[in-house]
Amino acid sequence: MKYNVTLNNKVYEVEVERGDAILVNVSEVQAPVAAAPVAAAAAPAPAAPAAQSLQAEPVASPMPGTILKVNVNAGDMVKAGQVLMILEAMKMENDIPAPHDGKVVQVLVSKGSTVDTGAPLLTLA
Repeated sequence: MKYNVTLNNKVYEVEVERGDAILVNVSEVQAPVAAAPVAAAAAPAPAAPAAQSLQAEPVASPMPGTILKVNVNAGDMVKAGQVLMILEAMKMENDIPAPHDGKVVQVLVSKGSTVDTGAPLLTLA
């Protein structure tokens, strides 16, 4: 999908693929004068979720599967790389590591839960 994004009063065309957001192509485009205010008006809305993500960040499932084991509880302190849970996908056990040091705010799944790609497993602050 292609989007026009305004940054520092310059309009860029950004193309992303479906699934995990991967930057595919960025090119500067000439936008009509009326397009900049519309993009600028929409810019403040994403600021609130960004502030929330600094407080509690979801750890998402990298693939569909079934939760075999949950190694942490809400309130636990974890270190980067620590195995938070084990996900079974295609008869293989996959460790779900902590992306950074932090505190487990909420565990959103339990043993036996079936999850899809990108489903939040827990929140980490």
